[in-house]
Amino acid sequence: MDAITTSGNENLRIKRLVGVDKSSLPQDGGSQYNRLIFARSPYLLQHAENPVDWHQWGDGAFVRAKEEDKPVFLSIGYATCHWCHVMERESFEDEEVAELLNRHFISIKVDREERPDVDDQYMTVAQMMKGGGGWPLNVFLTPDRQPFYVMTYLPKKSSQGMTGFMEILEKVADVWKTQRDVVESSCATIIKNLVEVAGPKPAPIPGSEILESAYHYLEMLYDRTWGGFGSAPKFPRPLFISFLLRYGKKTKNEQALEKVEHSLKMIRNGGIYDQLGFGFHRYSVDQKWLVPHFEKMLYDQAMLAMNYTEAFQATGNALYGKVAEEIFTHVQSDMTSPDGGFYSARDADTEGVEGKYYLWTPKEVGNALGEEAARTACSLFDVTERGNFEGENILHLDVPIEEFALREGIPLSSLNTDIEKWRKQMLNVREERVTPLRDDKILTAWNGLMIAALAKGFAATGQERFLELAERAVVFIREKLVSKEGRLLRSHYLGESSIPGFLEDYAFFTWGLIEMYEATLNADYLLEAVHYSRESLRLFVDEESYGFFDTGFDAENVLVRKKSTLDGVIPSGNSVAAMNFLRIGKIIESTKFKEEGQGILRSMMGDALQQPAAYSGALMALEYLQGPDVDVTMVGNPEDPVMKEMLRSIGQRFIPHLALRVKNEGADTGYKTLDGKPTAYVCHYGTCRPPVTGAENLGRLLDEIA
Repeated sequence: MDAITTSGNENLRIKRLVGVDKSSLPQDGGSQYNRLIFARSPYLLQHAENPVDWHQWGDGAFVRAKEEDKPVFLSIGYATCHWCHVMERESFEDEEVAELLNRHFISIKVDREERPDVDDQYMTVAQMMKGGGGWPLNVFLTPDRQPFYVMTYLPKKSSQGMTGFMEILEKVADVWKTQRDVVESSCATIIKNLVEVAGPKPAPIPGSEILESAYHYLEMLYDRTWGGFGSAPKFPRPLFISFLLRYGKKTKNEQALEKVEHSLKMIRNGGIYDQLGFGFHRYSVDQKWLVPHFEKMLYDQAMLAMNYTEAFQATGNALYGKVAEEIFTHVQSDMTSPDGGFYSARDADTEGVEGKYYLWTPKEVGNALGEEAARTACSLFDVTERGNFEGENILHLDVPIEEFALREGIPLSSLNTDIEKWRKQMLNVREERVTPLRDDKILTAWNGLMIAALAKGFAATGQERFLELAERAVVFIREKLVSKEGRLLRSHYLGESSIPGFLEDYAFFTWGLIEMYEATLNADYLLEAVHYSRESLRLFVDEESYGFFDTGFDAENVLVRKKSTLDGVIPSGNSVAAMNFLRIGKIIESTKFKEEGQGILRSMMGDALQQPAAYSGALMALEYLQGPDVDVTMVGNPEDPVMKEMLRSIGQRFIPHLALRVKNEGADTGYKTLDGKPTAYVCHYGTCRPPVTGAENLGRLLDEIA
């Protein structure tokens, strides 16, 4: 088989593989391909020309392993994973490695973004066995799917203290043949431990002391020089930012807000932010946000856009609103499908080199802008002959633009005009380069996050294009990612949707629907949010001890039915579900929904009390439960321009405990308008204020109480 390396244009390569006429190919892919040529995932297609006899995850591979009495080699990754690419080039495209794998193992490839259930189970095993994990995640299994050895990236041959992949393959093959009892004993221990960690520990819902504990931990972790939390490698940690915004408002702790503002400014100025095309890279490999891991993920754009939007609401600082707008501009231009769904990611690599697409030399800047403009632009973006990354330059701002303008004696308005012109000129040049692979999978969960972010952005700014983007994505999910039976599906790619949706798909999409309702007061969104919340109860609830399983009762159970509750870069499905039930319960005034939300919180609190900051999403739901509520009932027609102005007045403000609804005027609702005008009824701390009309009056009232 002729292996095609990943050093060329990956977008063209995937397009070519998609276009292969598969109707005449044998089941194993034939001489030119392997079984992954039939896959509906960009990541699996990347491996379709490997000499490894790959299978997709499914019963067929495990049946074959049992029939041939071979262990399974499971490799999990995703299309924009740098070290996945490295291991493919070094090992999976190599004939020697392929010969070992094909002789001794049944090999399976899994896209972790399509199958978070498979990834989460075996990643938990990696963390138990090795104290950590990462991708590619490589696991050796028995034919009944039980793991007995796990590793991440390894070079082909042993070097620099790292055991080589070929050596591991030979050892595992020998142990399988000669020490089967050792394998079985290892499996039994692993499964026993996995069952013990599969569910969170419940506890009664605590008071505000748990919020204090989380804040003090974040205070200790906070980087006072560069912003953010911890040292290298450094993730933006949007949930920490969201928690601090709420904690600071609740306790009137100004230092919490200062940490938020400092962090948001520093990461916007750093190399982790794409200064030309906008949007955030995944994380920084250094402490000062200069050198990113260059891949871009949809969920990062969504979570950080929400951070900047809420900071804009909380402070009124236009900078934060501008960054949120830039993120949405990036998503609209680069991550939106023609049908309205949002794509998953952009790769870090081009032509086999990480970050190549984003790097600049002074000469390249000069060619793009002209000599005179380039001098100022290079000074602003710190582009030097020496470089800051492997002899070239990652664009970043050493100082804020305002400070640079003052230092250089340039009027700020003039500099901002020049920057926008330079950005477009340099972007035009950059787009002539080989573009990193875009993973065109459309995932329900991540789309739900982006819908929520766009709805918040619209509510805060009134920019209709944000709402239009969100509306199109909702329609896309309704039309493309719901089965004939009404089941949400996980993934859409190449015109086909597959895999029953997981808890996070239901929870994150419901979150988006709630934000859409509060931004527009369109009752359809609320009805849909209620529907999918009830479906979540039917599919995922643990009726014995509360909380939700990650997988539905109607889906595959990989090893154990697990409940994920830790909040990482994105919140857990349980954290979001808890918040959804509490919010809907307050909006529709349903005791049942509020009780379900409290039940989910109780299911996590035993663990949360031990590691509060690791449950920051759950703590935000707890903080919402504690209140004080800001209960706003709008009476009138949501399409009335005056009603829309009043909605904007609400959306411009950061009100974490908001419960917003619309009612018709009439005796059956108990509400009426004042003089026929849209009217707001506002209650706070159990006391209802006299109803008000007009955006200005409503704004004054909200400022007084919220």
